[in-house]
Amino acid sequence: MLRGPKVEEKYPVPLTMHQLWIVSLCAPVNRGSDASRTTLYPFKRINDKRAWRWLAENWEVSSQGDVLTALSGLAQTGYRAQVAERFGVSPLAWDVALYVDVARNAFAAGHLDEAEAWRLLGNVVQPTAATYGSWKEYADDYLLGRMVWMGTLRGTPDEGFPAPQKVSDEHLRALLEAPDSPWNTVAWRAIGEPDQPRG
Repeated sequence: MLRGPKVEEKYPVPLTMHQLWIVSLCAPVNRGSDASRTTLYPFKRINDKRAWRWLAENWEVSSQGDVLTALSGLAQTGYRAQVAERFGVSPLAWDVALYVDVARNAFAAGHLDEAEAWRLLGNVVQPTAATYGSWKEYADDYLLGRMVWMGTLRGTPDEGFPAPQKVSDEHLRALLEAPDSPWNTVAWRAIGEPDQPRG
């Protein structure tokens, strides 16, 4: 398989601490070894067609209008509305992780330019920072949302689609504990402090 250039070759300027915090919100859904967790671009190597296909297959998104509709839905009600109706809890982290993932892939696919992607990503900063006090709280709520979502797939043709819960649990544990994790590179509180370049 042909591989594109490394993402740093096309986007050499490191993210600021605020930008890294925002991108790190979707770290729970990016388990693959080819996922970039330190750039706006979602992969370690440039592959715009992959992002385009992923959006089309998983979100039925093939235009900027589709992107805006998907993001608006996740920001306003998302899956948490269904969860709240059925279980009385509203896991914002699940929808935020998906929102950031969709926006990053939309940037890679060419549906959004860089400025528009950052503007849209900024929409989830305040509600997320106001809801959680740490990456651990965010991770716990994300896992709750994921478990409930997986429950809604039981008995459907998509039941075997998601990775087992154990895989997700281990990934979240690594994000919280590994020294090179983006969550240990940028503190949760950093989003409330003045922005600064990353070392």
